[in-house]
Amino acid sequence: MLRILLLTATVLTGLFWAFAQQPSGDPILEGFRTVEVSSVADAMEQLYGQRAHMSHDMRPLSVTKFAGPAVTVLLKKEEHKDGAPASQGMLTAIDTAAPGSVYVMVLEDGLDIAGIGGLMATAMKYRGLTGAIIDASVRDTPQIRKLQFPVFSRGVVPATSVNHYRFAGSNIPVTCAGVKVNPGDIITADEDGVAVVPRAKAGEVLKKAQELDDTEHRMYPFIEKFRSIKEAVEKFGRI
Repeated sequence: MLRILLLTATVLTGLFWAFAQQPSGDPILEGFRTVEVSSVADAMEQLYGQRAHMSHDMRPLSVTKFAGPAVTVLLKKEEHKDGAPASQGMLTAIDTAAPGSVYVMVLEDGLDIAGIGGLMATAMKYRGLTGAIIDASVRDTPQIRKLQFPVFSRGVVPATSVNHYRFAGSNIPVTCAGVKVNPGDIITADEDGVAVVPRAKAGEVLKKAQELDDTEHRMYPFIEKFRSIKEAVEKFGRI
């Protein structure tokens, strides 16, 4: 029982921190911080016939939910002996990112390389970034969990990118885990995964996602009462 209570407290603390870290003021972003990512993915598909969700292996280190505008970073694979200076641009992107931003980092063929570790995650947290999405792996996971900084990645490995990658640009279009991300696009993430919404489509997508959320949440008590998923789908038109 004590272990369950401690785990619950840890989860709630992480979620509280994730919401507290996200600056308020933009009603669109506020909406995406509460709507479910699955509904966002459905809304993008229904409205535009477009995939919004990143690949299934883009997973969080800890339970979290957040949304924010993307700051993109691209690293290209290249063996060299120049050390850390070859990747200075990715550090500059952190130090110049606006509070509330989501750091979206893509490493070319990087599943067996850690894109970030404890040092970069610490800098992101204290710069006020909302979270990080890494199309590669991560390392220093005990430190990142201790920070309670939200990070999604496609794996965990101890390997460094130093001497194996070069900085190729920031705030440029990238393809992250199967989805195109432009600077400023809205990144929304929860336990189901990560979705990307082009800023120009955000208002319409949010409205549709909220409608889908509302319908699904009204279906739960109906199913509990009548014990029929078929009747619920016929009545509400959602599954």
